Amino acid sequence: MKGRFPEHLCGDGPVNPFPGLKALERRIGHDIPHRLGSNEGLDMPHSVLRAALGEAFVEQIRSYGDAEAYALRQRLSEQLQLPLEALLVDAGADSLIALAFRGLVAVGETVVCAAGTYPTFAYFAQGHGCVLEEVPYHQTPEVLAPDLDALAERAIQCQARLVYLANPDNPSGYLHSDAAIAALRDRLPEDCWLLLDEAYHDFRDDETDSAVWPGVLRLRTFSKAQGLAGLRVGYAIGDPDMLAVLLKVRIHYAVSSIAQQAVCLLLDQPDEVALHIQQVKARRARLRQLLLARGYRVMPSDTNFVAVCLTDAAQAMALQQSLLAAGILVARPAHPALAHLLRITAVEDALTCLADLTPWQEG
Repeated sequence: MKGRFPEHLCGDGPVNPFPGLKALERRIGHDIPHRLGSNEGLDMPHSVLRAALGEAFVEQIRSYGDAEAYALRQRLSEQLQLPLEALLVDAGADSLIALAFRGLVAVGETVVCAAGTYPTFAYFAQGHGCVLEEVPYHQTPEVLAPDLDALAERAIQCQARLVYLANPDNPSGYLHSDAAIAALRDRLPEDCWLLLDEAYHDFRDDETDSAVWPGVLRLRTFSKAQGLAGLRVGYAIGDPDMLAVLLKVRIHYAVSSIAQQAVCLLLDQPDEVALHIQQVKARRARLRQLLLARGYRVMPSDTNFVAVCLTDAAQAMALQQSLLAAGILVARPAHPALAHLLRITAVEDALTCLADLTPWQEG
């Protein structure tokens, strides 16, 4: 396996002190109806919640969720044709990024990313005490993309322990092919991990697999295509040996029982999700054409948003503030390297709100 684990996690420990009731039931082979040891509020009446949200909701929330998210992983295993041991569920992609730092990188080691990519990575890198190296995006009039050659070269120069890549990228929307990702992985140092954030993979227009790639931790979320951002659920695909180390430092009850049940219900009924993805792609195309027709430079996107490139950061900020004054919120990266960008989600509301948008003029 490519990549190197921190020395303090290479032994037998630490061992999760609370594997959970569901894991115990699976191990002993029968249900445990009398739960006297977990100190949960099992006798809380929840009359207000029952009246507002129903009996099924109350039954779920009284107990800790399955620490192993077994039912959810089982469905993913069947649909993605992966072994259970190659799947790890956690509280969204952000939590998985933080988990990657705890399990794969030691304090003081170097990590690399594109300058201006999804900012949570840099935030966690600094919080973990890592040395953060950033490389510029590849930019042309038609392309705004993380520079894979620059990422590999900087990782080699700095003896980096981890490289982060969002693919499709946030905030540019650019998609690298699986072949390009594989080539990047092959160029990285032998002891360097690749953290591949695939939060927007559902909206790709090409074909991709869900395989385990050596030395790569693939992150996905249920916040976008499944519309469950408020429940905070995501999953990682990786080599079982890698995930076994991550489980040593994972918060075991981070994903609630309600969140797990909601995802399982959606995975059992995929037609609605498939229709939603189709509709998002259609809106994305319409939104891009609307903005192009008004003279804006719009990047191609394989996500659920489009990125608009303005002349500079001042113009982007002025347009963002003008839209905000009209009650329209669009995102602008805080990183100076991409501060000239506006990111607009391809919801129906965007087509309505921006229908009368005219090319931006200063003054």
